[in-house]
Amino acid sequence: MSTIKVLVVEDYRPLAETLEYQLRRAGYEVFRAADGRDAVNQAKLILPDVVFLDVDLPVLNGVEVCKQLRADPATKETMILMLSALGEESDQVVGFAVGADDYVVKPVESYKVLLQRLKALLRRREQTFDEADSVSRHGVTVDRRRFVVTVDSQRLKLTKSEFRLLETLIRQPGRAFGRNELVDAALGEDTMVLDRTIDVHVRALRKKMGEAADLIETVRGIGYRFRE
Repeated sequence: MSTIKVLVVEDYRPLAETLEYQLRRAGYEVFRAADGRDAVNQAKLILPDVVFLDVDLPVLNGVEVCKQLRADPATKETMILMLSALGEESDQVVGFAVGADDYVVKPVESYKVLLQRLKALLRRREQTFDEADSVSRHGVTVDRRRFVVTVDSQRLKLTKSEFRLLETLIRQPGRAFGRNELVDAALGEDTMVLDRTIDVHVRALRKKMGEAADLIETVRGIGYRFRE
């Protein structure tokens, strides 16, 4: 099995060096970039499996880097873990909206936990879908084979996490899913997240669904469900 390639994009040198050391010790092949433009160029060249992406970068910020990686066919499936000192819910919303797969607030308190989150991302990448599966309810269609969601025939641009979240809900309409269940479904088992992170994903998903947003119902004290 080939070595997993990780691109660390971080302009604070002590943190970048520590991340590189921890990742190499865990068996990963590590590359580094100190600004956003270099990060995009390196990503296109080395095609990393995962990018650890700081948000506050010189030349090109992390949000723009994420957008560019998602827009390029060569890197659109690369797993992106954002690292940021910005820990407000609104900051996470922006990160997930532009395509981040995970969001970690700095300072990094445990590198063991960070490595576990990396492993969770890689497990998600390896999951495969039944090529024939699709489901439609109330004008919403989720097609696993093509990784496409449409609402009244209009295609939505969803992140992988949003896709998995919607698919989990729509396949069992009327069932109330707890937040922990939805975290496992959308972000991967054993993913360690901040409280209410799933709410961030649901809010972003509802916004993209437009008039169909109310099909995802809030179940007080439990989580969410797709309308029967």
